Amino acid sequence: MDDFVWNKLTEWGLTEFIQKFQDEGVDEESFLCLDDDDIVKLIPMVGPRAKFKRRLKLLKENTMNQETADLSPQCQQEHEGAAGSAQASPSTSNTSGRGKRKLDLQGEPSKRQSPTTKQRRGTTPASHQEGIILSDVKKIMSCVQRKLPKQDNKLNKFLKDTISDLETDKRELVGVFGKTGAGKSSLINAIIGEKNLLPSGALRACTSVIIKVEANMHSTKYEAEIEFITKEDWQEELWSSFNFFNDNADPENDQENDQENDQENDQEDDQEDDQVVDSDDDAAEKLSAVYGEEWKDKSPENLMEGKYFKEVPEFLPSKKKTLKCESAEELSAKLAKYTRNGSIDSDSEEVKRWYWPLVKCVTVRVPRNDLLQHVTLVDLPGNGDRNKSRDKMWKEFVGSCSTVWIVTEINRAAAEKEAWDILESASSLMGNGGECQQIHFICTKSDHFGDSDDYSAAAVRALISKRNMRAKEEVTKEFRKLHKVKKHFSEDCFKVFTVSSKEFLKKKRLTPEETELPKLQEFLRGLNDSHSETLNYVSGAHGILSLIQGASCRDVAGRKADVCKDLEENMRRELDKVTKPMEKAYKTFEECLSEGVEKSKRSCQRDLKSVLYPFQKGKKRGFYGILKCVVENNGTHKPKNRKQINLNAKLASHLTDSIDEEFKKTFPNQSKCGPFNGVIGTFSLDTKRLIEKYKDVELQLIFLQTEEEKMKTTLNNKIRKTKKTIYRSLTETIGETMKECYQTARGFKGPGSLKKMRSAIEDHVDYSKDTMFEQARDVMLSQLTDLKEYILKTLEDTLQKSIELSLKIDGDSLPDVKEELAEVKKHYEALQMKKTNVA
Repeated sequence: MDDFVWNKLTEWGLTEFIQKFQDEGVDEESFLCLDDDDIVKLIPMVGPRAKFKRRLKLLKENTMNQETADLSPQCQQEHEGAAGSAQASPSTSNTSGRGKRKLDLQGEPSKRQSPTTKQRRGTTPASHQEGIILSDVKKIMSCVQRKLPKQDNKLNKFLKDTISDLETDKRELVGVFGKTGAGKSSLINAIIGEKNLLPSGALRACTSVIIKVEANMHSTKYEAEIEFITKEDWQEELWSSFNFFNDNADPENDQENDQENDQENDQEDDQEDDQVVDSDDDAAEKLSAVYGEEWKDKSPENLMEGKYFKEVPEFLPSKKKTLKCESAEELSAKLAKYTRNGSIDSDSEEVKRWYWPLVKCVTVRVPRNDLLQHVTLVDLPGNGDRNKSRDKMWKEFVGSCSTVWIVTEINRAAAEKEAWDILESASSLMGNGGECQQIHFICTKSDHFGDSDDYSAAAVRALISKRNMRAKEEVTKEFRKLHKVKKHFSEDCFKVFTVSSKEFLKKKRLTPEETELPKLQEFLRGLNDSHSETLNYVSGAHGILSLIQGASCRDVAGRKADVCKDLEENMRRELDKVTKPMEKAYKTFEECLSEGVEKSKRSCQRDLKSVLYPFQKGKKRGFYGILKCVVENNGTHKPKNRKQINLNAKLASHLTDSIDEEFKKTFPNQSKCGPFNGVIGTFSLDTKRLIEKYKDVELQLIFLQTEEEKMKTTLNNKIRKTKKTIYRSLTETIGETMKECYQTARGFKGPGSLKKMRSAIEDHVDYSKDTMFEQARDVMLSQLTDLKEYILKTLEDTLQKSIELSLKIDGDSLPDVKEELAEVKKHYEALQMKKTNVA
């Protein structure tokens, strides 16, 4: 059975006949062709059959009217003529539909609807019909909530709170990485069907601002919400930049660096000089964007005056700025000065200042976009940011993405160093330190083909297809070499797509399927998972109504005592089952971390030198500035367009290496696997068996069943978030211990300061190594113990409370909800059947 038939029967209140239609193999086409004899066989009861026949007739009429409305006036006349002929000659009755499809295929590309325009006019049947179910059940629960007694005793309060908590807006984050020019903006625009939403081409994309793209389900406007960094952050950045300029302008420091680094080679000399220049240029670029050339003769205090922020009055009081527009193009133009960099490569006179250095995050909302209803696309900078608040937000987003898209041009995808650097540097944040389940490597501009005029259209298409296959093979081979990444992700998590946003829209040489954009759209539809959202809500509502109706039964007191005893015995047994694998995991982590501690002690000085003395021979200038940035930022520094330096992570690397494999097994990101070998998922009070045994308290047991499922989902979500904190605790504890020497190193200036900074760090590590790594281990083990205790307490307390509410408290004053329960039960069973059929 397809979605169309299931949805129609559900919408028309005929869910009891779904199984019959499925058994008879009725799909959308045959559904619309059913005659009277077929309908009698499928629906033997007169009442439901009459309802079905009337609705089927209306459906056929609406379908005919919609097809006619979609045609041009001339085509409508032809369509009407064909309809008239159809009455005289049945054999031609379906030609109008074929004519319409032919017109769609041959129409001008610019006049065709975008994919999401079609979607908005006719949302996929499943999501549309389930939306009707969800709306219906929400209305029922709202009415029930109003009917509940006003007095707030324990049961009434629980029911009111639980009904309010039924609705949750679960959002999936898809992180999109890629350097400027890789085609990120065009890709996102094409996928969501908004050609002019994210600008591309004329202005250079800012590499700092995080841009979220999601649906606006409450308005037809295109909206953007701009969140700024705090004025304190900006003031700190000003001071840091000015100090950096002054320090690197000191000839005595340069001379000192010449003497200290006479063992470093000339080839790597250029690379390191580039990092210093990058840091210098990066700071100057930010200041010039906001202040023009005025900053060069001003102090940091002067540059915080209100006159510089007249165009962004929201910045100093730390308020968000909201933009609302009628079109994507208008919003894109208004957003340019907050998300793009025109200070270097734009000669536009309209924008005098560019405020991206002050912006932390921009949320763009697209009206009524089905693909983004429960999905947020996050356009992320490559490797974090020098600004602390932006870097913190970057890490939070990277750690919260369920999927990551790495975007690069196809012509050198396998050799694109920046793309692989992003993947390697962020792998621990996405994997064990995050929630990422899938990595999609997206090769853009697959339609670009040199000298294509020398070939026929068919030959070009074949050559593009061949190159796409080769690119996929080469990229997959390259992924297999990334041992650091594969500690966190298996090859099953990695997929390669070769896409062309241009061809997807214009369809000159490739079909939409060959551009692979539809595959990514289908992936987003799967993430939206409207069926899951509806089923979760309806399931919860079914449980609550079962509790209300069952609570008023007063003639089963003895049976309630018996079932309570069985439930509590089952709970004790199941809690024991949960405890054992958690204790086993703790012991394994303890052993792994102890080995990591010993290795860290032996290797810490060597690890330290790889950061403090990164070169071997030759003469070098400028490392003072880089190390200064590292200590200013408590052990981390993000040079522009280069890998992040993270001294704390380097020192913690043997600890994280020691647990990576075990951590991935214990806390898998894949939803089909559960934490601690799936022990939470298998936890059960065995309510199904008890329903058979205690039929007279079936309603109470149904409530317990739904509460159990809800609790397990909540627990798994909590574990997924907590495991990120646990994993990152190793590096963060090391960072806390190192803060003292960073503080000391910051104070050194003038000749000899580079040597003093190095010595301060080396001496601190040498002094702390006997306790620092053991402390990191103990903190992590302590957090694991806290998690174990939280899980056991939550399981026991939640279920004990649910047992008490459903079986030990009478609901004398509760309303009769028999009719509401029957209606919701019908929806629930239909949704469960749908879930089973899909599985």
